[in-house]
Amino acid sequence: MSPRDRALAGVLLYAAARISEVVRLDVDDARPSARMGVLQILGKREKVREVPITCRCGGTSRSADATPALFLNHRGGRLSARGAGDIVAALADAAGQEDETTAHVLRHTFGTHLVRSPDGRPGADLVLVAELMGHARLETARAHTRRPRSIA
Repeated sequence: MSPRDRALAGVLLYAAARISEVVRLDVDDARPSARMGVLQILGKREKVREVPITCRCGGTSRSADATPALFLNHRGGRLSARGAGDIVAALADAAGQEDETTAHVLRHTFGTHLVRSPDGRPGADLVLVAELMGHARLETARAHTRRPRSIA
């Protein structure tokens, strides 16, 4: 798995970003640090949210005149949503996932893992989960955390 593909999957899973949000990310939107970074995501209705990240995003060197995009395709341009979806599908296939694993499934997994603690203790507050996922309504966040299926 390439560093780009690992970072793409990490942003989809650990930042609950929509695939359209991920492919719009620019290098300047990721502010990594040694311990905890921040990813600035432009969501629906042009609403910006900041999500803490623990993985380092990017990692590829670019020349000064290159595109500002965080995720690049093999030709050096901005990665498309379809290209990002193909990467997720290839990663899921390589990992032996039998169920269809999409960027949206990774998003649901994020919310489910935050709300449902594996040891039966209460998880994160639904208001916080909604904010991190970029939902304007709690009911939408609740729907994203109801599905029992998640990738492990």
